[in-house]
Amino acid sequence: MEKGDYTKLFSGKRILIVEDEYFLADDTRRQLEAFGATVIGPAANVGRALDLINREHVDAAILDVYLGDELVFAVSDELEEREINFVFATGYDPSHIPAKYQGFALCEKPAELEKIAVALFGRSGSQPLN
Repeated sequence: MEKGDYTKLFSGKRILIVEDEYFLADDTRRQLEAFGATVIGPAANVGRALDLINREHVDAAILDVYLGDELVFAVSDELEEREINFVFATGYDPSHIPAKYQGFALCEKPAELEKIAVALFGRSGSQPLN
């Protein structure tokens, strides 16, 4: 795959978006759909995200760390338990991420979808990085 084509890795995938900022979530949703993904959510809080994980097939997830007054780590724990790849997308300092999650990709907001595609699905699409 040529440099710049990594967003094609989203094609056919079901991606959960957990993001409490409406316009950012909607923009990410539209971009992912343009790349051929099916978007699950967006979910603006932990409870909704966990409900979607339990009801929907999810291939991967993009998680905002801070969701209003709650943190997303219950969602990342559930995804990790189910062996579903995820990345954190946050505008906050990476030092706020617990050491347990330092092996997972961290992308700055606004979401860099090409970088996220590689982090979730690997360069070949068959070998996830986390």
